[in-house]
Amino acid sequence: MTDQYAVFGNPIGHSKSPIIQTAFARQTGQDMTYKSILAPLDGFDDAVEAFIAAGGRGANVTVPFKQEAFQLVTRLTPRAELAGAANTLVFKGDEIIGDNTDGVGLLRDITINLGYPVAGKRVLLLGAGGASRGVVGPLLDAGIKALTIANRTVPRAKVVAERFARLGPVIGCGYDELAGQSFDIVINATSASLSGSMPALPVGIFAPGSLAYKMMYGMGDTPFRIFAREQGAAVISEGLGMLVEQAAESFFVWRGVRPQVRPVMELLQPA
Repeated sequence: MTDQYAVFGNPIGHSKSPIIQTAFARQTGQDMTYKSILAPLDGFDDAVEAFIAAGGRGANVTVPFKQEAFQLVTRLTPRAELAGAANTLVFKGDEIIGDNTDGVGLLRDITINLGYPVAGKRVLLLGAGGASRGVVGPLLDAGIKALTIANRTVPRAKVVAERFARLGPVIGCGYDELAGQSFDIVINATSASLSGSMPALPVGIFAPGSLAYKMMYGMGDTPFRIFAREQGAAVISEGLGMLVEQAAESFFVWRGVRPQVRPVMELLQPA
């Protein structure tokens, strides 16, 4: 019987995950299907349970359900436990295993695909939700100089910073507190792109030679990209590589086979 997988989110129509995972399955000869599921904002748990009942073997989780997925699982991998958020689920009998592949996907894209070193860099992470939580630990483990987490709701940023403080230099603050500071890497992990907006950032946050990285892929020339370009960011990336890399890691978790990412990245590039 063909194994079933899916991605849960709201909204979900923009998701490239079905294309990516289907391409991985074809590339590696795996007998599986993968679809997107629009889960109600107040019905994530029920949607997952219905998918499991219908024979689902695993799933990805995207905005805004990563922390709800963390609460739903019966067992966590160390990286999901550290993040406090799950983006990859494995259904095994009565067990729901939660993992988080966002951090490894981000670092592989920045350091390998973009060739941009992170060790010793000053990093600004925008947002303090599930997407942010998944990448904080791996960033600190990679030897960055310092991490600042900025969020519209300041207490939330401070909570995330305190959660990871034992791993390295990290602080939480509001956007207005960024005035007068500059960073080598600025990562937008907010969902603002979905509404065509961006965090209220002060000018001057991009240091010479800096990288502007938007984790939410596929929203066109967003306000964040425009702002980064106007502010002199040397490299601007939309996160396609992270999307494919984290998907490849999820695929490996489910199937025990590591697919090649480059052909799939080329498949998704605009004509």
